[in-house]
Amino acid sequence: MTAIQIVLITLIAYWKMTDTVTLQLFAFNTIVCGWLVGLVMGDPATGLYIGATMQLMSMGVVAVGGSSMPDYPVAAIIATAIACSTGRGMEAGLAIGLPVAMLGVNFDVIYKIFNGFLMHKEMSLIEEGKFASFLRLVKVSPVFYGLCSALPVFLCVAIGPTVVNAVLDFMPAWFTTGLSIAGGVLPGVGMAMLLMYMPLSKYWSFLIIGFVLTAYLGVPVLGVGAVGLAAAYEVYKKEMRVANAPAGADSLGDLEDE
Repeated sequence: MTAIQIVLITLIAYWKMTDTVTLQLFAFNTIVCGWLVGLVMGDPATGLYIGATMQLMSMGVVAVGGSSMPDYPVAAIIATAIACSTGRGMEAGLAIGLPVAMLGVNFDVIYKIFNGFLMHKEMSLIEEGKFASFLRLVKVSPVFYGLCSALPVFLCVAIGPTVVNAVLDFMPAWFTTGLSIAGGVLPGVGMAMLLMYMPLSKYWSFLIIGFVLTAYLGVPVLGVGAVGLAAAYEVYKKEMRVANAPAGADSLGDLEDE
């Protein structure tokens, strides 16, 4: 990788983390992170593919109550950079990117501990009426949070493909094969976790319709989404009719009779 590519990839990781605690425009969009790195590496298709795979892996994984979770966008950034620079495919990227994503949990914990001390200092400044000092100190937290991703990403991409290739060659074949299988299985696990939070027992028929359209009829995702949008609109109209029904109409059949 060139020096410019390393700088740009590091800035993408820094921007992603800073965006998480500021504007939140694309903070949790793993696909965008992978695609941007793909653009920098001259292979946006690979970046989009890896980013989408990582996005599916993270579906249903939520940091509830301030808990920490693996940093999948950072994993997509590193995996895309490694896959494009080494030419070894997504499996090589996962071998490096996923461990760093797990390491991101520790960085997140360190940040939250640091932020706790920072918050107490900010409260003291407010109580003392030092509002100018408080406003300056508030800006420290986002800057520090950006480094939680920028530093590990920089280290991974700066050591270069040569060292990464040496590490990958040292890994046994069963390990990289396992990562390849996991890359195919984990999106399904993420989808299953997401379905746990959805009213599947009430609308299971729509899930079967979508599965048949995709698996047996080969309908593209956009087409399945259009069918889902139409079905959602019909369900919405039905629910609105029930919600606005007169007190004496106890069923949908009563509404239709009227």
